[in-house]
Amino acid sequence: MGELPLYLEDQTEENILQRMLARVPSDIDISEGSFMWDAAAPAAFMLSEAALWAQQMLNRGFAATAYGDYLDLRCAEHGVVRREAAPAAGTVIFTGTPGSLIPSGTIVATPADEISGENSIDFATNRDVVLGEDGLGSVPVRAVVAGKNGNVPGGTITVMTSSVSGISAVTNEIETRGGADIESDESLLARFLEKVRSPGTSGNKAQYRQWAFEQPGVGGVQVQSLWKGPGTVGIYLLDSEKRAAGSEVVQAVQHYIDPTQDGQGQGAAPAGAVVTVMAAEEVPLNISVKLTLAGGSILANVKTMIEKGIRDYLKTVAFTDPLVRYTRIAAVLLDLSSIIDYADLTINGVSNTNLEIPQGKVAVLGTVNVGE
Repeated sequence: MGELPLYLEDQTEENILQRMLARVPSDIDISEGSFMWDAAAPAAFMLSEAALWAQQMLNRGFAATAYGDYLDLRCAEHGVVRREAAPAAGTVIFTGTPGSLIPSGTIVATPADEISGENSIDFATNRDVVLGEDGLGSVPVRAVVAGKNGNVPGGTITVMTSSVSGISAVTNEIETRGGADIESDESLLARFLEKVRSPGTSGNKAQYRQWAFEQPGVGGVQVQSLWKGPGTVGIYLLDSEKRAAGSEVVQAVQHYIDPTQDGQGQGAAPAGAVVTVMAAEEVPLNISVKLTLAGGSILANVKTMIEKGIRDYLKTVAFTDPLVRYTRIAAVLLDLSSIIDYADLTINGVSNTNLEIPQGKVAVLGTVNVGE
């Protein structure tokens, strides 16, 4: 926290002990090991402990320095509650005998890795599905355990945990998304400060943002007034990874704010407002560049580092900056010690040009083509 009150400054065991001994009459022995020193030392220690406890109490009493349960209590005073973890969702394709039934609740999983000790991640099907004449059947799945671990790449859900007759294989062609861990202290504090500094009242933009952010899995919100004319509001959502929000997150926010979408005020939105909640539209950025690598660098490893750096940058500008800046992409390259220089850098086929991202859209990394 900031500057301590005077009564809590310099409250060390040594300082307290010296102040206590200074008040003893001069004709009494106060040297270390004397009766007076031995009597005062334990009290000085306990008083220094009490000073530390008082400092902690001050920290826990203010939102900016509180943490954990103490931050929960402080935020709850203003109606801001920590968001629960959200499960990832996606789609899997079963292969097997035509006409085979896969019941709702069938468990599929990623394989465990004995070398790394990584556990398998279980997913449950959301409804019954019957394989078609081609022996294929597609069905939505949801992670059994909520959290970011459920966000797995395409082609990794390949294990049939539940035994189902007539099924020979399962896979997810695309990644699962939308999984989010329980809200961090940093995120909770940010929402708290936004609410107290930009109060949401009478259905203003700030209030729609606060309503949307209350739902688990929401990582970004844009509010467009007069979306389709007077009385309409459009809300665009990102997930916790700053990608387009999944359908379950969109539906949860829609149900909370305006479940009927008829202006009757059945949700949090005021009567007369017709609210439409949507996932943001993703705008892929296809990067092409020629590199001069440092000795011993492996092109494939450098490409992976470039992809991570660009993704991290795009997260910082999602719904906050309408421009993806060419110079920032170039900076990602030059910040890597494996790259000495670069040439012919293009973003979506264009060089030396910033890319403007319209409202309701979010830039995401597409392909990265690197050469030497």
